[in-house]
Amino acid sequence: MSMTAFLGRRLLQLVPTLIFILIVVFVLVRLLPGDPASAVLGDRALDADVERINRELGLDRSLPVQFVAFVKQVFTGNLGNSISMKIPVTQLIADRLPITMLLTFMAAVIAVVMAVPLAFVAALRRDRLEDSAIRGAFQVGLSMPVFYVGLILLTVFGAKLRWFPVGGYGDGFLDHLYHLFLPAVTLALSLSAILMRNLRSAIIGVVDAEYVTFARAKGLRANLILFRHILRNALISTLALFGLSIGTLLGGAVITETVFAVPGAGRLMVDSIYGRDYPVVQGLTIALAVLVSVTFLLTDILQAWLDPRVTK
Repeated sequence: MSMTAFLGRRLLQLVPTLIFILIVVFVLVRLLPGDPASAVLGDRALDADVERINRELGLDRSLPVQFVAFVKQVFTGNLGNSISMKIPVTQLIADRLPITMLLTFMAAVIAVVMAVPLAFVAALRRDRLEDSAIRGAFQVGLSMPVFYVGLILLTVFGAKLRWFPVGGYGDGFLDHLYHLFLPAVTLALSLSAILMRNLRSAIIGVVDAEYVTFARAKGLRANLILFRHILRNALISTLALFGLSIGTLLGGAVITETVFAVPGAGRLMVDSIYGRDYPVVQGLTIALAVLVSVTFLLTDILQAWLDPRVTK
């Protein structure tokens, strides 16, 4: 199968996935305890006011009718207005989602920078002091919850040493990077531990492979063997794991943005859930789900480039 046919097949597979996402989002949002009218009007709201709010939001109609209207809104790009902030949901997503995407991208880059070289050192120095120290250090980071790691970094490097700000997003691109560094490190620690362990195991398996032994026997340079034969083949499984972990990073961003007071999509999601803001919760969930699906697609393309057998 050619790369074009493989790409076309993967794009077609996204269609039922997105339909399933729409159904799940619609159902789960309506299973949240409470209702938007009470969140807007308060606990002492009159029945007439509650009925008016539900009628304005379309919540007085049957669930099938509400779902059809919801799907029409999604495909027309009109996700409605926020119940609490009276702002179009698309505008909120456009303002907040790039912050979360930048945070996730920084965390992914930091995780790769930490995991790849240390995985090589651990694999090439297998069962020695360096290997044990690297695996032990990453195991400690992996065993601690994200919010606890964030609080430690915030207390030490933000409050005590004052090397980094304790919250906010800053002004200007470089200032954004500066403010997001600690939250990104918080997210990256657990991911880097997973990637390091997977890549270490993959490298150990590839180093002992027959084609690597044959390449050495041919007299190929060590750097050529390392990058063309060992790294390229070892990265196949790690790349798939990395793509699957993007969803975990986005989920961790919800907690991290709350701890570091970052005004991203994760923090907006938490506030909207507490406020029973159906349109915002639905819009953000769909946007994040589409983002994860696109990431999976890009991961599959890179994996097919590294290993042509994937397209067969």
